[in-house]
Amino acid sequence: MRSDNVKTGAERAPNRSLMYALGLTKEEMERPLIGIVDSRNDVVPGHMHLDKITEAVKTGVLLAGGTPLVFPAIAVCDGIAMGHEGMKYSLVTRELIADSTEAMAMAHQFDGLVMIPNCDKNVPGLLMAAARINIPTIFCSGGPMMAGQMSDGTRTCLSDIFEAVGAYKAGKLDDEGLAEYEENACPTCGSCSGMYTANSMNCLTEALGMGLAGNGTLPGIYSARLRMAKQAGMQIMELVKQNILPLDIMTEAAFHNAEAVDMALGCSTNSMLHLPAIAHECGYDLPLDLANAISAQTPNLCHLAPAGPTYMEDLHRAGGVPAVMKELAKKNLIDTSLLTCSGKTIEENLAGAVNRDPSVIRPIDDPFSSYGGIAVLKGTLAPNGCVVKRSAVDPAMLVHEGPARVFDSEEDAIAAIYEQKIVAGDVVVIRYEGPRGGPGMREMLNPTSAIAGMGLDKDVALVTDGRFSGATRGASIGHVCPEAAQGGPIAFVCEGDRIKIDIPACTIDLLVDEKTMNERREQWVRPEPAVRKGYIARYAKQVSDASKGAILE
Repeated sequence: MRSDNVKTGAERAPNRSLMYALGLTKEEMERPLIGIVDSRNDVVPGHMHLDKITEAVKTGVLLAGGTPLVFPAIAVCDGIAMGHEGMKYSLVTRELIADSTEAMAMAHQFDGLVMIPNCDKNVPGLLMAAARINIPTIFCSGGPMMAGQMSDGTRTCLSDIFEAVGAYKAGKLDDEGLAEYEENACPTCGSCSGMYTANSMNCLTEALGMGLAGNGTLPGIYSARLRMAKQAGMQIMELVKQNILPLDIMTEAAFHNAEAVDMALGCSTNSMLHLPAIAHECGYDLPLDLANAISAQTPNLCHLAPAGPTYMEDLHRAGGVPAVMKELAKKNLIDTSLLTCSGKTIEENLAGAVNRDPSVIRPIDDPFSSYGGIAVLKGTLAPNGCVVKRSAVDPAMLVHEGPARVFDSEEDAIAAIYEQKIVAGDVVVIRYEGPRGGPGMREMLNPTSAIAGMGLDKDVALVTDGRFSGATRGASIGHVCPEAAQGGPIAFVCEGDRIKIDIPACTIDLLVDEKTMNERREQWVRPEPAVRKGYIARYAKQVSDASKGAILE
């Protein structure tokens, strides 16, 4: 066993002495040592209940003859961090989570790992760590939140309360109405109830083969999730026995499967940051352009919030990720021969999968659209690409041309939106919010939600080198590369310049002649770093651009 490095032989007597100090018996030390990464904290609704998941995983490990040892991972709630400087610290935690988990697993020589994430950066951060460490690993997430319910019986969710603020600022909603959304949007523990980033990544963990069926969709408050956690605890022991490793599961073909499932589900654009970063740790290049190639042949089968009126609990009831994958398999859009953490192939796992509600998971021959949920756009404004959640864009905004309204920070943009200075036809440009320029590449759910809440989502586009929450809808185009801080074309956009967006053609262009652009480049002065000390100052010096997954180089 790998753990023999810390527990076997006379020379390891000091190590065993410290294990005795933990209360471990000789018998426990003789068993495989399983590290359990518990992301629980008291700050994040998606993580507040993970102690129960952890205890269930421990029970499963014990049932199967292992010794569970728990250690923590940090987690940020993007919703609480949204709209202020705290959001600079969200994306950057992905690397902290991966690094600290690697350090703990290597220092203590565990034989296997059970990862217990739930929210946005924990899932990709722990997948990155799993690839680096490459010992038997399984994921058991905390599960999604239930949708909320308003007094009139309609269901609601986090994206609705963000949009309600825009409606309130526009005078379309009063104090009482805002308070009702506030008190009902997030009714339970779990990752927020739409197809936002956390749920997107938990579903893609299933698609990659690193989580058991239901890991992405089984609601966090269901006792069935505790049973699944026990199964995960037992299954890690089987993975250790068979020496099935993350790199045996997360193959290049598995990432192609994940992108196909991404397109079918209509996942968050943040998946276009996280999948390339995870693939990088596995030794693969996952170019941004691949998304369009996969989208071109992968129909969009689901319209969950914010793209539509259904929620994660509906997706689970309809058959979850296995039902979606089975629809894709009918047209050979995924490779079903691949190994998974169940010890079986995808084909074997899907044998009993059934689409129980074609209104939630459209059949492959009757999709919401013939193309996938995400599009990568390129052109003179974004030579290295940018991304948009195509499935959440109103058809009226798929092609749009308008004057640029230029802001050098999220704060300036949101102030103009709240003051109703943005009008139909505008293209709001928010720059210097990229991985380096922010630094930290803030999510900007506030401005996109304000635009939607004011009823402008069918008339106004928003373009940024920052990023968006999975709760964002409308023609919200992020990850513009190169970013402004690197001297990308977005740095040279002036107020009133015309910008043309053609999402079906996957193009985005700044309609300014090259002579003028060269003059602007010559006059441009690179701004001083926004932050000069601390972790994110170091992060800004090492981070790559978004087209490479914002990995540290």
